[in-house]
Amino acid sequence: MHFLDVDDLRIKDLLNIIDRAFYFKKNRKRHEKFLKDMSFGIIFEKPSTRTRISFDLAIHESGGHPIILNKNEIHLGKKESIKDTAKVLSRYLDGIIARVYSHRDLEELAKYSDVPVINALSDLSHPCQILADLMTIKEFKKSFKVKIAYLGDGNNVCNSLILGCAMVGADLYVATPKGYEPNASSILKAKQILEESSGTLVLTNNPLEAAEDADVIYTDVWMSMGDNKDKEEILKIFPPYQVNSKLLEKAKDDVMVMHCLPANRGMEITDDVMDGKNSVIYDQAENRLHAQKALLYHIYKKVKSE
Repeated sequence: MHFLDVDDLRIKDLLNIIDRAFYFKKNRKRHEKFLKDMSFGIIFEKPSTRTRISFDLAIHESGGHPIILNKNEIHLGKKESIKDTAKVLSRYLDGIIARVYSHRDLEELAKYSDVPVINALSDLSHPCQILADLMTIKEFKKSFKVKIAYLGDGNNVCNSLILGCAMVGADLYVATPKGYEPNASSILKAKQILEESSGTLVLTNNPLEAAEDADVIYTDVWMSMGDNKDKEEILKIFPPYQVNSKLLEKAKDDVMVMHCLPANRGMEITDDVMDGKNSVIYDQAENRLHAQKALLYHIYKKVKSE
């Protein structure tokens, strides 16, 4: 199976992956080497800290062999078609993990690959991040029956968060400036999921409405890598969406603050909040490793049984 966004999973499989991630966190160096004798290509068109290290370690600690392929080391759609790259890599590897600029390139890679393709980030979605985010919410709140407020740009993280929250039945409030709302197709898919889920999705341009009585406040950078947004406009219209101590006063006293990193301290989030007692940002970052192990276990246990 390919994993290009959160809704490629069934709800029960998503919940099982989150539960298994806790097992891997507790037994980091003692669990089964379920990727023994397997090799993975990890393609990076964009630089990365957490994604690169967490996937490299997740594969290595599970008995597999990760091969990092930076943008200057592979001809993905440049000197060679994506189709040809996918066909060749499928002959060498047991899986392809790709962090790309264009989601369409990722879809084409998956179309022609004979091995599973995992989305490590695209311009549309960031599903592996959301697996770690949901794990973190469950870890600290013990339940998904919470109000989550996402503030800022309706970007790839936001698109996948919308799907993930819908699948686990959380109440998600997304507050963005006008013109910076999340992707329409992600919203539509989430609403379809919510027809059978107990969660809610509220889209607003009012950050205070989203933050009111929130159990979780989540933000991300206002300009993602490769964005062609007008920086002057961003700095003019986004400050009301900053996660700061005043905004936290609207939320519950035990609100947990999340950020997927890297952060522009002093822009979308202030130092005192990021480093404060409500922050779980570094736990969230660590959980990328454990959640991705659980995803790999889900995919490759299935592959080996077929």
